[in-house]
Amino acid sequence: MKKRQFLGSAALVGLSAATATRAQAAASAGPALLTVTGAISLTNRGKLDPVKDQMMVKQKQSFDKAHAFDFAALTALPAIAIKPTLEYDAKQHTLQGPLLLEVMKAAGARLNDNTRLVLRAIDGFAATVTVAQARAQRYIVATHLDGAPMPLGGLGPLWAVYEADKVPEMAARPLADRYGLCPWGLYHIDVQA
Repeated sequence: MKKRQFLGSAALVGLSAATATRAQAAASAGPALLTVTGAISLTNRGKLDPVKDQMMVKQKQSFDKAHAFDFAALTALPAIAIKPTLEYDAKQHTLQGPLLLEVMKAAGARLNDNTRLVLRAIDGFAATVTVAQARAQRYIVATHLDGAPMPLGGLGPLWAVYEADKVPEMAARPLADRYGLCPWGLYHIDVQA
């Protein structure tokens, strides 16, 4: 074999291996469950796609860059457990997941106490909390309820929630009024600096 042909073949094999590795990594990533947009610096996906992002289009969202988290990426972050009394059965349940602000840091969010986080659910409901509020109330992005992943069609697969029982002004309210800023079915967060 001639030297030039050998080097060309070797380069193609290397290129094919690199392409295969990238394709394998993309295939092993799970579907995005949470998309963070706005004032972030660590992006892993491009702008809104009118075909692939139908729910966001219908909810009139727009962005040029984003950070998408799959279930594995969220559960790889340090998790905490909380035990709020839920309005659905008036019983305490264990919810587990990373702190909301840790998820924001993983997306490279530029945060100060007045930064607004718009938490959007799959049904179009949106709640806005400040970073100061998320920190004080220790919001989490819950991935598990009573030890099991939360399914779509229930409160999950993600729920932005805090332990209302431990926040005096919220604990004083009726159960039905404690979670108005806690969208279940969370799928999008817009960081507004």
